Amino acid sequence: MKFELLIDELHRSEDELARALLAMADRHRADHETYHVARDLAAWSAGHLRELAPAGKEFGLDLASGLSGEPVSLVREWLGHREPSVLLLADFRYLYRLTAGVSADWELLAQAAQGARRADLLALTQHCHPQTLRQLRWANARLKDSATQPLVS
Repeated sequence: MKFELLIDELHRSEDELARALLAMADRHRADHETYHVARDLAAWSAGHLRELAPAGKEFGLDLASGLSGEPVSLVREWLGHREPSVLLLADFRYLYRLTAGVSADWELLAQAAQGARRADLLALTQHCHPQTLRQLRWANARLKDSATQPLVS
């Protein structure tokens, strides 16, 4: 089994998602929903990181249990514009794509856990993946909500 590969990539992608959510919250402090919800969702990803660390240890991975590295540096321009509404749209587009990748990683781990009859890893995915799906739904809803004004004006 290649659990170490799955867990390592899932940890990396959750870490990137948490950092992206925190960076987005900081960039859009004036948008209170974005600021507060993004911070709450980042805390979910940070929790997933803490829960993945012991699972990784079993497979020889030394995973940091918290956020690591520098905050993610997202592209601050999209289509050559600098308007706040365009930046918000670009951030939600990036966040949606990133969260979809994290969701796919949880799905892969769940499939492998089922195939190897690893109840512990399956329970981990059943606990964490629904939160990632909620993150994805929020990013998708906000992406749709944020699209009209900057793209037609």
